[in-house]
Amino acid sequence: MEFLNVLAAAFVGFAYGAVHYTVLSKPWLRVSGVKLDENGKPVGGGSMMPFVFSFIAMILVAGMMRHVLSMAGVEAVSKSGLVGFGIGAFFIAPWTMMNNAYPGRPFLLTVIDGAYAIIGCTLIGVVLALF
Repeated sequence: MEFLNVLAAAFVGFAYGAVHYTVLSKPWLRVSGVKLDENGKPVGGGSMMPFVFSFIAMILVAGMMRHVLSMAGVEAVSKSGLVGFGIGAFFIAPWTMMNNAYPGRPFLLTVIDGAYAIIGCTLIGVVLALF
């Protein structure tokens, strides 16, 4: 059953990402450096591989978060969500900021991607505690 819990949490994180980046697609495309065609669509954007890799990444994140929460004895939804928030805000978002700072990418890219990490990990934490 734990594997199903991890898959459910991964799906929620992935689905939230779809909403997050759909809502913020215009500013993200503007600051991400993705090359666009004459219609404003990403060049070569027909591949499904980024989505496959993203879902695999969500499974890895949810699986490790489940392990951390289990080892720490965290079971309450509020505490699990708080741990998820902390992982997003204090591990993933700062790492994203470093990766964006060195090549001089706009700070808005860090805000958009960091917010996804923070909210996504919070949701994963909540889902993991619900089952």
